[in-house]
Amino acid sequence: MAKEAVTKAAGPRTGGIHAPVQPSADLAAIVGADKLPRSEVVSKVWAYIKQHNLQNPENKREILADAKLEKIFGKKKATMFEMNKFLSAHVKA
Repeated sequence: MAKEAVTKAAGPRTGGIHAPVQPSADLAAIVGADKLPRSEVVSKVWAYIKQHNLQNPENKREILADAKLEKIFGKKKATMFEMNKFLSAHVKA
């Protein structure tokens, strides 16, 4: 007899990357002031980067910060891998 798979109840995800976080004032200038899941914060920052053409054309992994992103990154350039570290400092649960 085959074992039945145990599944979690379908419902809103509320933990980990899906947990709502409050953006700092500097980050709110980019993503808005409302609480958002961390995944949505990252998505909105990427949308902002692409909308304002802030990726280095010679190295797409590098983000060239404008005035708003420089407040988040603390410097003029950051790699896409560093971005999450900098975003973490600008959100609280």
